[in-house]
Amino acid sequence: MKYSFFSRTILCSTLLATGFGISAAHADTASGTVSTLNTTQQRSILDRIMHTAPGGCPKDDGKQAAPNPYGVWARGDGSETGFGPISQYGTPAGMDSISEPKKGVCDSGDPFDSYKHMKLNDSGSIWLSLAGETRLNNWYDRRPVFGAAIDPTSSMKARPFNSGRFAVRNLWSADLHLGKHVRFFGQLINADAGGWRGYSYDGTFRKNLDLQQAFVEFSGNAVGGHGGFIFGRQQFLDAPDYMLGNRDVLNVPLSWDGFRIYEHWNRVRFDGFYFINTKNNHPNSFRGGNSLFHDTLDYKTKLYGANVTIAPPDFNFLGEKGYSFINLFYYGYEINGGPAQQTVMYNASALGHTKRNNFGLRWHGEAGPISFSLGGAYQQGTFYQSYNQANHYNKMNRNVNAWSMNGTVDYHFRHVMWHPTIGVQGDAYSGGGARGTTGSVNTYIEPFGVNTNYLDPTNYLTGQNLIDFAPKASFTPTNYLTFQLKLPIYWRYNTGDDTYSIYGRNIFQRQFSTGMFNAYNHSSFVGIAPQMSASLRLGPHLTWDHHVVRFLTSHAMHQVGAHDATYYQSSLTLTY
Repeated sequence: MKYSFFSRTILCSTLLATGFGISAAHADTASGTVSTLNTTQQRSILDRIMHTAPGGCPKDDGKQAAPNPYGVWARGDGSETGFGPISQYGTPAGMDSISEPKKGVCDSGDPFDSYKHMKLNDSGSIWLSLAGETRLNNWYDRRPVFGAAIDPTSSMKARPFNSGRFAVRNLWSADLHLGKHVRFFGQLINADAGGWRGYSYDGTFRKNLDLQQAFVEFSGNAVGGHGGFIFGRQQFLDAPDYMLGNRDVLNVPLSWDGFRIYEHWNRVRFDGFYFINTKNNHPNSFRGGNSLFHDTLDYKTKLYGANVTIAPPDFNFLGEKGYSFINLFYYGYEINGGPAQQTVMYNASALGHTKRNNFGLRWHGEAGPISFSLGGAYQQGTFYQSYNQANHYNKMNRNVNAWSMNGTVDYHFRHVMWHPTIGVQGDAYSGGGARGTTGSVNTYIEPFGVNTNYLDPTNYLTGQNLIDFAPKASFTPTNYLTFQLKLPIYWRYNTGDDTYSIYGRNIFQRQFSTGMFNAYNHSSFVGIAPQMSASLRLGPHLTWDHHVVRFLTSHAMHQVGAHDATYYQSSLTLTY
């Protein structure tokens, strides 16, 4: 019932948007705002779209573009606007809510640019932007997840195997602006995956045509700043990238159903939100896994909170200008089942539900040639533990007491050949309290933080019971090629707790456990993972990314049954 109501709401909103656009176009002409056109010169919306010439740009009328409403928040990659990185192509669709296009952004030699700002009325107050993305992903895993992954071709217990995976996805979006204050955005997705011994395939890899995003946004100047309200299905990226990712590498990005409200002032920004997760997996659904538009709402998985960001006054450092941002945030998680219980028990038949409250601080920016990010979060809450009746336990609640610390510092040699950047990264995520049924749960979780470029490209390790230290260096030999070298070193924070991947607790033949007679808990060293990534920009629309990782696990990991692993991933992405 709730899903049907939500679907009807989105459908009605879309029809209203289309109807309003048509009415507004007629009203604009009828009101005489474009008196130079006679009846025979009036054009329908369909005619305007169909006769947008490839490579043709909107006529330059000499007017200056509207000022960017985000001010200092658009610095760098624009992430501090709260809508993800901003660029002409490759921006997460729907995340850039700037109402007016920048002057001169259209390239008359680009066949796609003319579809980025199609005027649907003569004044240009109503306009439509079309976008799309097609991505091909390839993986090769030698002993994936250190041999802990389950072989999909066998019903037996997990054993080492090699895997080759292939995935394709398509995203298509339409962005309709009704004046400066109202916007409707819709995005469709379909995705599929194949290969040999392709493990972990589910709704995060495979999806028939479905609704990825569908929201309405109201925005404008109010309370001395620029703000807005967004309601519907949407992506959400207003968080540190090590806490909240887009699940991009797993083919089907995260999306949320709910609302957010934001306000930007000159030096202060606020964002509040409440979301229910979009449910991609329907193993028992009568609709079947290949049904069209079958996504529903997962009411047991929620994300809510608020973020206040302060931009201190600019400064000078080492003879260059600098700026920074201070994020004060609260993020609340609610998750159920496997993702909730993986940090506290082995019993596969047990159920669990957890609520986590994250209170944190992050300071990041650029100080001359140095870019930096320093942050931390305290995670508290409750784990609601319940066994099935055969185990005679019921609703044994446990407190959560966990934390994380994250930091990166990079020095940019901007005036040196190949523009090298040398830096270091360090992170610590608490762990412990996972074995018993009483006491506090100390293992930090990041259930929505799948960001392969930050912690571990392989996803064999996540930010749970982990310490890492990683020197790194990147180079840009040409304007179309960038590559990075990195050498992460990993330890378990708590020797009585395990390692974790995005698939859950890593289960080996033997497990780390507490106790003075345990032979496997004396060393916390996990291993090292020398790696290289490269990005080849083949044009404004086509990129080819590569990640190569050789994971060398420690003697302690070998004792419990883990293996060395090799990982390779390539992504060929066309954005248009």
